[in-house]
Amino acid sequence: MSVQARHSRSYYILGYAGTVPFFLVHLACFAAIWTGVSWWSVTMAIVLYYVRMFGVTAGYHRYFAHRAYKTSRVGQFLLAVLATSSAQKGALWWAAHHRHHHRSSDTEDDIHAPKFGFFNSHVGWVLNPDNDATDYAAIPDMAKYPELRFLNEFHLLVPFALGAASYFFGMWMGNAWEGLVVGFFWSTVALWHGTFTINSLTHLWGKRVYPTNDDSRNSFLLAMITCGEGWHNNHHYYQAAARQGFKWWELDPSYLALKVFASIGLVWDLKQPPKKVLELGHADSVISAEQVVAQQAAKAKATTQPEPDESVSEPLAATA
Repeated sequence: MSVQARHSRSYYILGYAGTVPFFLVHLACFAAIWTGVSWWSVTMAIVLYYVRMFGVTAGYHRYFAHRAYKTSRVGQFLLAVLATSSAQKGALWWAAHHRHHHRSSDTEDDIHAPKFGFFNSHVGWVLNPDNDATDYAAIPDMAKYPELRFLNEFHLLVPFALGAASYFFGMWMGNAWEGLVVGFFWSTVALWHGTFTINSLTHLWGKRVYPTNDDSRNSFLLAMITCGEGWHNNHHYYQAAARQGFKWWELDPSYLALKVFASIGLVWDLKQPPKKVLELGHADSVISAEQVVAQQAAKAKATTQPEPDESVSEPLAATA
């Protein structure tokens, strides 16, 4: 089946049984009408949101998809557990689809290109059953670890465990159901849509600073929502970097946390954008739509798979 056909099918996902849990979690949020909402459950939701957003950004994205820094095998497993608690499927599934996105960003082959509609780019592609499989051939550097394969196959174990822990924490605080509904379900739904904005909004809304062969953009607001992922145009220009805020004022909370972990030896070799990339960023360098099409055709096969200790790709611009 063609990629465009899969885009079309995503608009009819309401009929697929596999999407039912996704919508039930959304509906469960309204149970707060009966459980009540307290300061502790809201605080719990905020903490769970940002801790797990770090797992998605620093784990799924910068480590598993791009190999932008190094850690131990134990650290790698713990990152996968934390990221999997986001209920966004397994690390190998996430990384494989993301590497495909960078190879075909905003083209006919990009499964969440906004050109096929906001709904599809935001959430439809995730719910489409044609995208359920993990392309292990796209992530040979990570697929060789059996513990990661296990987590990828049984990715619901971790969010279920976190949901149970939220329920029991709520019980300890005096309202078990409030802990589950507000603490877990609210934060999970917010986390889903916060993550999804990077696929949808940052290819539609924001400022283009670098001449990439796609429609990626930078957004301070989305960077704050996603712990630094909103500097998306920066990232698409130089994908290998552990940091995505290239200027001093481009706040990147995930990178700041990684620097703290690096200072105590939990991670190391945080890759940086070269000086020439940092100096290039100016708005008048943005290429036209016609140039995007021409460059994309020329560079469609340019991005290669990483070796175990290398980034998934090099800068999109060979000379900067």
